[in-house]
Amino acid sequence: VTETLLRKRAEHNNCEIFTLEEISLHQQEIERLELLDKLCRDLKILYLQSNLIPKIENVSRLKKLEYINLALNNITRIENLEGCESLKKLDLTVNFVDELTSIKSLKCNIHLQEMFLTGNPCTDYDGYREYVIATLTQLKWLDGKEVEKSERILALQEYGTVSKKIEEQQEAYKLKQVRNISCYYVEMAVFRCCCLEKVEYTPESRMELHKHMEEKRKRQDERDRQYWQEKVEYTPESRMELHKHMEEKRKRQDERDRQRLEGDQPKRVTKFFTEDGRPLNLNQGKLDFHLTDDEENNTFILDLACYKHVDTSLIDVDVQPHYVRAVIKGKAFQLVLSEEVKPDSSSAKRSQTTGHLLITMPKMKETIQPVKRVQKISQPKLEQKDTKTTNPTVQQGTKHERLEVGKAVNKEMDFSQIVENDSKKNTSASSKAKPEPKVELEKDNEDFVDDPEVPPLI
Repeated sequence: VTETLLRKRAEHNNCEIFTLEEISLHQQEIERLELLDKLCRDLKILYLQSNLIPKIENVSRLKKLEYINLALNNITRIENLEGCESLKKLDLTVNFVDELTSIKSLKCNIHLQEMFLTGNPCTDYDGYREYVIATLTQLKWLDGKEVEKSERILALQEYGTVSKKIEEQQEAYKLKQVRNISCYYVEMAVFRCCCLEKVEYTPESRMELHKHMEEKRKRQDERDRQYWQEKVEYTPESRMELHKHMEEKRKRQDERDRQRLEGDQPKRVTKFFTEDGRPLNLNQGKLDFHLTDDEENNTFILDLACYKHVDTSLIDVDVQPHYVRAVIKGKAFQLVLSEEVKPDSSSAKRSQTTGHLLITMPKMKETIQPVKRVQKISQPKLEQKDTKTTNPTVQQGTKHERLEVGKAVNKEMDFSQIVENDSKKNTSASSKAKPEPKVELEKDNEDFVDDPEVPPLI
């Protein structure tokens, strides 16, 4: 059991495992219980059926656990459930519980009301039901059948004799299992030595190899048919062996499918050099690049358009005197240079925005270039001469030319219409003004007396 598996199976709880109350981990090929008591303390219902769990462990801290389903596993003993104080239902259907006396550890679970042990070797013991009912007095249902009061009273009365029978049958079954297990391992060792063969790959004859693989496939199918027809006792060891056999068969099928998709063509070997040792140009990733010959600085500058989001740790650059190579995420780029360069003085930088790789490679041969001198251009000084001497004809021969304009037509303007008379304004304003309302003074009341001592109203 891993944290990733728990979060995956906790989709109904928004992948939150710390507040999880119910989880189903059936058919996950789990071989050991772990992390449940640390990450899922609030679990109430736990489904673990159809796995390969050989032992009950790491669940004693689940104080709120009410129901645990461990059907179809490899459990041989009931243990480590004392800490589950709220446990009400326990399902151990079709396991390998042969030690029936191990149910005494469930006496502390006072809330346990229902238990299933159907399909276990212990159910074949004489007095199995009476022993369980007398040992666990809190049980109300056993193997789907209700426990009656009279049945419990009789079981308690015969508990001494029944417990001795159970212990004797238990020891006899263990001895039988030891003999069966030893014989089983011997048979499996002989089977593997006789059947499993190693065949060498012979490229000389492709047809013979094809026939050999066909025969091998037929033999494997025949072994599988014999394996399924062989009768083997149902034990935890045989169940684990069956699981391994299915895993091997699935791997063989996957390998067969992969070979069919890829074909019989061998993998292409990347060649960086010719037979005589000359480097080759190569661009497996089909990357854009630009090589600049900087004559002023006597260097080669290679701008390689790497993938923008590729991590820099996946890029390997190798500069040699006659070529440069860059391996980007397993894809090689190699470029042959026209001149010899200095590998020790070369540098490689990568842009953080575009991801481009800039490789600067100084040339081995230094070229002597003439120094260009910039000449200052001096402007000629203008000689200032007297305008009188240079242009003597300007004063003498110039005449002022005037434009002759015809007689202007005198038109009198009527200024009286620009500003209106005050009399007109007053008349228009008075006509537009609204008449003021007349205020009628109320007549004095006859009983009114003007007392001078009374102050006036303000």
